[in-house]
Amino acid sequence: MENTTGMGVRRFGQVNWLGLYTLAARETSRFLGVWTQTLAAPLVTAALFLGVFSLAIGPARGEVMGVPFIEFLAPGILMMTVIQNSFANTSSSIVISKVQGNIVDTLMPPLSAWELVAGYTVGGVARGLFVALAIGALMGAVLGMGVAHPVWALVFVLLGASFLSGLGIVAAIFANKFDQMAAITNFIITPLSFLSGTFYSIERLPPAMQVITHLNPVFYLIDGVRYGVIGQSDSSPWLGLAVCTLSTALVLTLCWHWFRRGYRMKP
Repeated sequence: MENTTGMGVRRFGQVNWLGLYTLAARETSRFLGVWTQTLAAPLVTAALFLGVFSLAIGPARGEVMGVPFIEFLAPGILMMTVIQNSFANTSSSIVISKVQGNIVDTLMPPLSAWELVAGYTVGGVARGLFVALAIGALMGAVLGMGVAHPVWALVFVLLGASFLSGLGIVAAIFANKFDQMAAITNFIITPLSFLSGTFYSIERLPPAMQVITHLNPVFYLIDGVRYGVIGQSDSSPWLGLAVCTLSTALVLTLCWHWFRRGYRMKP
């Protein structure tokens, strides 16, 4: 995957900036080209979640963490949508290339393993950030919500998009068929996002379930964004920052290792 000279140094330097930019631009243009599916659809889905919960149980639920239930729910919906779309961007790109047999077009250019990881991750993060901005604008326009700690909210959105982009790469490298990818999404990613405090405070859970929830990195992502938006959370944002940073680093390192080995990437 790397083009080197006899001295072991690539002729264009330590970083193939043109190749990295091209891969990142391709991954970004993939979802921008079908924006009604990748950007508008998640916005509509998030609006439906908020609308249904607001009409069904919002008025009767009372306050959660000192804010109306719908305001408590909104940051969780935002983060859940971000991570689902970031995961879908990287996983679908690689799996489609593997199934169609053109993954070699990505592996043959002089891109190192970390450049491949970075290029795919940038596309997933960009999609997640676009979705977050769209849903954030909806929350502000319809619910009149502000952002209590903008920096914290942005940091957790970026961490969440990076973490799930990495998981998407891992899942796509492992999967060789669309049904395998669907199984990973349905039985791993969806439960991780739904059972992570998106719709409830974990204080309502039995002690054993609280322990299990604290082992789920997605819980800290959702809790961190909730802290950034409403200023309240179930756990310390600093703990969440540490857990999410470590989880993201480990996942991206695994991506790098598998790309470097060419694990399950041969057509």
